[in-house]
Amino acid sequence: MTFTSHYVQCAGRELHYTDWQPAQGTLFQGNVLAWHGLARTCRDMDDLAMHLTSKGYRVVCPDTLGRGLSAWSPQPAQEYCLHFYARLAKDLIAHVGFETLHWVGTSMGGAVGMVCASGLLEPSLKPRIRSLVLNDMAPQLATTAIERIKAYAGQPPAFDTVSELEQFFRRVYQPFGWMSDAQWRRLAESSLRRLPDGRVTPHYDPAMVQQFTEHPNDYANWPHYDALDLPVLMLRGVDSDLVLPETVSQMQLRGPGARGLLQTVEVPGCGHAPALNVPQHWAWLTHFWG
Repeated sequence: MTFTSHYVQCAGRELHYTDWQPAQGTLFQGNVLAWHGLARTCRDMDDLAMHLTSKGYRVVCPDTLGRGLSAWSPQPAQEYCLHFYARLAKDLIAHVGFETLHWVGTSMGGAVGMVCASGLLEPSLKPRIRSLVLNDMAPQLATTAIERIKAYAGQPPAFDTVSELEQFFRRVYQPFGWMSDAQWRRLAESSLRRLPDGRVTPHYDPAMVQQFTEHPNDYANWPHYDALDLPVLMLRGVDSDLVLPETVSQMQLRGPGARGLLQTVEVPGCGHAPALNVPQHWAWLTHFWG
């Protein structure tokens, strides 16, 4: 099983996405939109998508604007924000023909899912999104962790060799949890670009960090969380410095938590954010969907 690669105009910008079709002979189980984290790419979802297609799901994984193979924004201050990402999501969902879908979002991808599923920004998406998986994302984030992310994301380093870049990724993304050597190599190869001088650097627009400077409250999302009335699965890396235990406790008392629609799982051996690359992670999702 493998994917096909596609490009589409969404909100006037070219987005890249991978499309994973259900395995032949399986009973169709539904559609999944899997959205990656802040400085990552759609290829982070390869292992999850491969597993889900074997169970009968169709999985679409986009590169966010300014990441991977998607275009970089010509208006970074205005477009690198959750409001514009929701517009991109609406157009992408229409393009791929999802009438209904499950949303799986890691970190930033979870925040995009939250604002889409709330219906406060894009009302037409609310009835389409049947469930939401928040992979180490919450409506309130720890300030110290945001500062840490801004520090490395806004000034991506460059290296002479791919091997050096891979070692950098292994250090920075150690909180993802266990990953095989092959998975680390794929992560490096699928998220690099060469600079004019021949060196390699992470494959994203450094200006995307303007989300934090131009939209400082973009991740203060209690109004969106409180508006959610669909099943929500919260996966929190047990060592996460971004999603604090006290925030999860508040989530259990508000929005879908107060409505009995929230399930929470503490993911051992991970910080921010679990890589969704091992059978236990997949089992939590498929059990959640029933």
